Amino acid sequence: MPRDRTLDDVYAAIADPTRRAIIGLLVRGESTVGALATRFPMSFNGVSKHVKVLERAGLVERRVAGREHWLSLTPRPLADASRWLDHYRAFWDARLEALEHMLVRENRAPKRRRRK
Repeated sequence: MPRDRTLDDVYAAIADPTRRAIIGLLVRGESTVGALATRFPMSFNGVSKHVKVLERAGLVERRVAGREHWLSLTPRPLADASRWLDHYRAFWDARLEALEHMLVRENRAPKRRRRK
């Protein structure tokens, strides 16, 4: 399991819809910060701040080529976060399956009549 601080950073980063949209764009390939900024109804600086949050979480890497800053997605932290969720998904799936079996057994059991 990854360190909790890393998970905290990843989940905090993807909690914001703008940052999730940036990730969605970077899934398609590298992009400059400027090109990303044109896709959102906010200032260049606003998009840049979102990118910095993604960089701190390890989700985005920056490559500088001259005056342009190219961004690419680093999917490993998302995979780590997904594995953490999978662990708890298995836990709850087992619990819900047991509950379902119990409810089915209860419904099949003969009903007792109440005395008035």
